[in-house]
Amino acid sequence: MSPSPARTVDVRGPRFAAWVTSAVLAVVLLTASGWLAAAQAVVFAVGAAAGLRSAPYAVLFRTLVAPRLGPAREREPEAPVRFAQFVGFASTAVGAAGYLLGVPVLGALATGLALVAALLNAATGLCLGCELYLTVRRARPVRTA
Repeated sequence: MSPSPARTVDVRGPRFAAWVTSAVLAVVLLTASGWLAAAQAVVFAVGAAAGLRSAPYAVLFRTLVAPRLGPAREREPEAPVRFAQFVGFASTAVGAAGYLLGVPVLGALATGLALVAALLNAATGLCLGCELYLTVRRARPVRTA
């Protein structure tokens, strides 16, 4: 039995999600809202755990934006993007905890890091979480049969 082909995503989807995420995280920083940070952490968790087809911003992209853009001309593997969703989850969960537990400096720092990564992805297409995924994959020892 051959392994199933790797899932791929339209490269425009993660960039759209990064723009939405950037807006949400900017509001979190401006308002110090731990609950909004927690909501964004849940969005990341869904993408990381259930896959990008289930991620809320991916659903928005697929139903509202993609039909107006036409067919995807470029696709990328889903695995690095899902890993990036996990990294985003970890950062925003720490941010939410900081704000909700009365440690606003921790909340702002963790949220600010997530915002920088999201803005970088949105503006340039460079996904720091995806790059981290590739670095970790290269660092793992190669298994021989």
